Amino acid sequence: MREYKLLIKGKWEVSKSKQEIKSPYDQNVVGKVYFAEKDKTEKAVSAAHEAFSETKKLSSLERAHVLEKISSGIEKRKEELAKSITLSGGKTIKASRTEVERAANTFKIASEEAKRIGGEIIPLDLSAQTKERWGLVRRFPIGVISAISPFNFPLNLVAHKIAPAIASGNTVVLRPASQVAITSILLGEIINETDYPQGGVNIVPSGYEAADILLTDDRVKMVTFTGSPAIGWELKKRAYKKKVTLELGGNAAVVMEPDANLDFVLPRMIMGSFSYSGQICISIQRIFLHEKIYDRFMADFIQATKKLKMGNPLEEETDIGPMINLDAAKQTEEWVEEAVENGARTVLGGKRDGVMFEPTILENVKPELRISWIEAFAPVVVIYRYKDFEEALRGVNHSIYGLQAGIFTSDLKKAFQAFDVLDVGGVIINDIPTFRVDHMPYGGVKESGFGREGLRYAIEEMTEIKLMALNLRGQTCKT
Repeated sequence: MREYKLLIKGKWEVSKSKQEIKSPYDQNVVGKVYFAEKDKTEKAVSAAHEAFSETKKLSSLERAHVLEKISSGIEKRKEELAKSITLSGGKTIKASRTEVERAANTFKIASEEAKRIGGEIIPLDLSAQTKERWGLVRRFPIGVISAISPFNFPLNLVAHKIAPAIASGNTVVLRPASQVAITSILLGEIINETDYPQGGVNIVPSGYEAADILLTDDRVKMVTFTGSPAIGWELKKRAYKKKVTLELGGNAAVVMEPDANLDFVLPRMIMGSFSYSGQICISIQRIFLHEKIYDRFMADFIQATKKLKMGNPLEEETDIGPMINLDAAKQTEEWVEEAVENGARTVLGGKRDGVMFEPTILENVKPELRISWIEAFAPVVVIYRYKDFEEALRGVNHSIYGLQAGIFTSDLKKAFQAFDVLDVGGVIINDIPTFRVDHMPYGGVKESGFGREGLRYAIEEMTEIKLMALNLRGQTCKT
């Protein structure tokens, strides 16, 4: 059984404790991971702090070459990485391979963005007293970044934290989600084969107590977190003097107008509703159907959902694998039962078998119930019927979250109306809210957090603007 060590200052280290990682599907042990104590986490912060004196001096080309090599390394080990995601996290092997491809592309895009970190020249001669004065604005790296990542995308969401940090010349201490730490450590092996200075990227799985230094140490300049709102907002309090970006999940909704192309919509809705058992921040949870297409779409949607195959995520034909753990599956069961007890109708599914939960479609759910109101992170969708477009938009906004929403319409005026009215970070026209391309700005409002990922936008979060004001009046320029 392989043991996976901590990556600190370019070296692989052991600690006093290690944890067995078991497959969510069958509880087989897939590896053992060392977990950092406080001293190891502090050592990682020190390593990152020391390495910053080197990383901040790297040229754009040098940083781009590092990122290109990481992208190439991921491609070379793509099947190994995909299997690690499936074994540790229960994601189907098909979806895991897609994640690996995206992660390689994320680092590739970052390599290009590293060459485009620019600034601007601004005129300062706005009065007679400031004649012949100019301002030069440039972005500079900030230093050590604490990155805390979730279980559901153990490679690509880690890439979205590490890649922009390297692109901008920062250093990173990564605390990956415990259940899927193996994948992050494999990525660390790839990074360690590049020319990025030792200590530039450190990987230290740990418990909450040992991770506290990642929030409180003065040498840490920024915290980037993806996870639950409860932990995220508490983290922000602990890291109150630092830059913070939070991606805290969502309760994604779709509005479908009568002119929607249902042949295109149906497979997209299946994917967006049930991929990875709904354990995606922008998984579809609420569907608002116009009454004119309600019956037709529902009939097709139910039949397509029935065809999904549940089972072993390592098998090529599997569409739906396990939830991440038994507690998550039991919570989903509890929320569905609560809805049914309060008048909801189970159109399809609704049953749990251990960690497996059936793809579930619910009607007549009261909006204030948890399965509609709070992020379910489960293979469950709630269907609402509407007559008026404005009514549907109000329904979408009836949520504490605001990450992304999808609108299917051929009416450009309605598309812009949704763009203006919806309290979300992204409005996806004629596609599902689960749509994400890795260079676009990604983040939310309300309980979904603040700050943006997406390579260029994350680089902006991870840098500071500095101004140099030039007074050329009366000066002789030397060449």
